[in-house]
Amino acid sequence: MDSVLLLNITYEPLKIINWKKAITMLFLGKVEVLEEYDREIHSVSFAIKLPSVVRLLKMVKKPKKPVKFSRQNIYARDRYQCQYCGARFSPEDLTYDHVIPKSRGGKTKWENIVTCCVECNRKKGGRTPSEAGMKLVRHPARPSWVPAIRITIGFRKVPETWRDYLYWNIELVE
Repeated sequence: MDSVLLLNITYEPLKIINWKKAITMLFLGKVEVLEEYDREIHSVSFAIKLPSVVRLLKMVKKPKKPVKFSRQNIYARDRYQCQYCGARFSPEDLTYDHVIPKSRGGKTKWENIVTCCVECNRKKGGRTPSEAGMKLVRHPARPSWVPAIRITIGFRKVPETWRDYLYWNIELVE
């Protein structure tokens, strides 16, 4: 295993780096080693255990980006719930709807798109919710947080030493 989990000073997982980068950062005084593998690496004058988890000693601020407008993020914002009937669905059973129909000048943007089931979408048709006799569960708005955060770690087996540092919002691909 030559991959090292890099954490921010707050213990938040940032990314996976290779062991050479981790060793370089350690000798530059940029990280501390929290976990090690059993394997050692050797130089002419010393031996050191291979780091498994390292933590930055200074805070790295992630740039705040606007939330990407996507079908997946719309579904996540609306919690996979039809915004007309209130029922929850799996993503493959959902669609989205323009609250103000495109035919009436409605734009495809956060403030005019809601998650809905196929049945409610058909019922509403090209009308506004009030014209169709339907009410919105929640009015659509641009989220200030990223609805679908997912860090995917593509290992068959995640190192045991990483498990304490990976949170519920990180998907492990097995």
